[in-house]
Amino acid sequence: MFHIALAHPEIPPNTGNIIRLCANTGSQLHLIHPIAFRLDDKRLRRAGLDYHEWASVKEYPSMDDFFKKFNDTRVFALSTHGTKSYADVKYQQGDVFLFGSETRGLGQEFLSTMPKENVLRLPMLDNSRSLNLSNTAAIMLYEAWRQNGFGGARR
Repeated sequence: MFHIALAHPEIPPNTGNIIRLCANTGSQLHLIHPIAFRLDDKRLRRAGLDYHEWASVKEYPSMDDFFKKFNDTRVFALSTHGTKSYADVKYQQGDVFLFGSETRGLGQEFLSTMPKENVLRLPMLDNSRSLNLSNTAAIMLYEAWRQNGFGGARR
C-alpha cells in the first residue's frame, strides 16, 4: 500500500478526487490540518462519488503529528521547486507522497528540512506553474504502483 498525504488542502473537489483515487488503488489518504473545508462538504462528496466508504482517510492535527507516525518511512515531497524527477526513483510499498496546499504548496522553509533527493517534481514546460493537485497525485501513485507490479489490481 502507498500513502497520499495532503498538507492543508484548500479545494474540496481535489480532495474528493484523491479519495476516489485512493479507494481505487488501495492507498491510504492522510489529511493534515488545517483543512480549508469541512469533510462533509457537498463538493468533496460529489467529487469522491460513493467511494468514501471504500477509502481509508486519516487526519492529523499538524505536520509534527503526521511525521511522528511516519518517522521511519520514506516520504517524498512533491514540489515545483524539486530538482529530481519523479521518474528517477524506485518506489517501494509503504512510500508516502506528500503534497502541499493548492495555492501555497509545501513552502521553501519546510522543503529545506527534507532530504534533497526526496523532493520530487513532475516535468513540465518552462512557462508552466503547476499541475492540478489531484492529477499530480494520480501520476505519482500510478507510477509507484506500476513499478510494484500493480499488486492487488484486477487484470
